[in-house]
Amino acid sequence: MLKVEDLSVFYGQIQALKSISFEVKQGEVVTLIGANGAGKSTVLKTISGLLRGRNGSSITFMGQDISRMEPHRIVERGLSHVPEGRRIFLQMSVLENLQMGAYTGAGDMEADIEQVFERFPRLRERQRQVAGTLSGGEQQMLAIGRALMSRPKLMMLDEPSMGLAPILIEQIFDIITELNAAGTTILLVEQNARMALSVAHRGYVLETGRVVLADTAQALLNSDAVKKAYLGG
Repeated sequence: MLKVEDLSVFYGQIQALKSISFEVKQGEVVTLIGANGAGKSTVLKTISGLLRGRNGSSITFMGQDISRMEPHRIVERGLSHVPEGRRIFLQMSVLENLQMGAYTGAGDMEADIEQVFERFPRLRERQRQVAGTLSGGEQQMLAIGRALMSRPKLMMLDEPSMGLAPILIEQIFDIITELNAAGTTILLVEQNARMALSVAHRGYVLETGRVVLADTAQALLNSDAVKKAYLGG
C-alpha cells in the first residue's frame, strides 16, 4: 500500500533522514520507533507532502508516486495524518473541527460525523464545545476523528500517547486496534515502544535518520537490543 525508498530529507544543511526505505502492506499496523530526534516525525511529514525528499527519494501510495504531490491531493487519495501535538483548531467547536476534516468531500459529511460520534461518544456530548477546552485525551480523540472524516485507507499517527495519563493511553491504543480491525491500515510513530509494538504487526527502529532494525513486532519486543534501548529491560 505504501512504499518508501531511499528517502533522504534535509533541514538546511542538516540531514534528518538518510536513505530510509520501508513499506506498509494493506491491513497492517506498522510502527516506527526510536528516540527523540531519530527522524520519525520527519518521515510522516514527508509522506504527507509537508516536507520534500531529495532527488532519488521515492514514495509510492496505492501504486502512485506521491513524492511531489500537494498535501491535499494526498489526503484525497486516502492517506490522512494525525500530527504530533494533535494540531486541532482550538478556537473552533468539536463539530467544526470534524467538518474541516471533510474538506476533500470524500463522502456524506453528516453520516461520517455520526460514525465518528458512535466511535467517540464523548465527542458527541461535547460537539458544541470549543475544542481548546477539551482534555488531552478528548483532543486526541478529536484529532483522530477529524482524520477519519476524509475516509482514509491509511492513517498515520504521530505520538498519539504524548502527554496522556496511562489509562487514556490504553484507550487510544484500543482505538488504534479497533480502527485497524475495521479496515484502516495504520502507520504509527510512537515513543512508547512497548505499547506501539503491542498493537503492531511489524516495526522499524530508527536511529539518527536511519533504519537500523526491521522485524515483526513480536521479534522486536523480544530483541535484547530493543529491550535495552527502548523498553527499559
